[in-house]
Amino acid sequence: MNVVLDILKKNSRLGDEEIAVRAGIEVEEVRAFIKEAEEAGIIAGYTTLINWDNAQEDAITALIQIKVQPQRGEGFDSVAKRIYQFDQVSACYLMSSGGFDLAVIVEGRSMKEVGSFVAEKLAIQEDVLGTATHFMLKKYKEHGAIYEEKHFDDRELIFL
Repeated sequence: MNVVLDILKKNSRLGDEEIAVRAGIEVEEVRAFIKEAEEAGIIAGYTTLINWDNAQEDAITALIQIKVQPQRGEGFDSVAKRIYQFDQVSACYLMSSGGFDLAVIVEGRSMKEVGSFVAEKLAIQEDVLGTATHFMLKKYKEHGAIYEEKHFDDRELIFL
């Protein structure tokens, strides 16, 4: 049933009927699979990708690398849990190398807002040894969706 997961990954707004047609299986099979996948935590949630530039809203995304002191008996899990519970953190990953242990994606309305979050909430956490913040200046592609700028021709028409 990975075909159903692949279809949902590309467009989670599709109805069960459309998924069944695309997957070549019965609608009831799709419904049963999705229900089981949600209950098992295979499908962890559904999201909408928003291109804030096109929405003409101020938004900034930052990738923050974090060096932490792992906890005895728990490793990085308890530190990561404390960090990913902040509303500003949209993603949190344990990294394999590179001098930092965790990478988090933080979203805010301005660089100042994100910087304040890092300084006042994240960097002062117990067991956080250091951070490196990288602001994303432009998104080209995210979760498979390509962000293309819409070009409008604002020249006036001239009739001869």
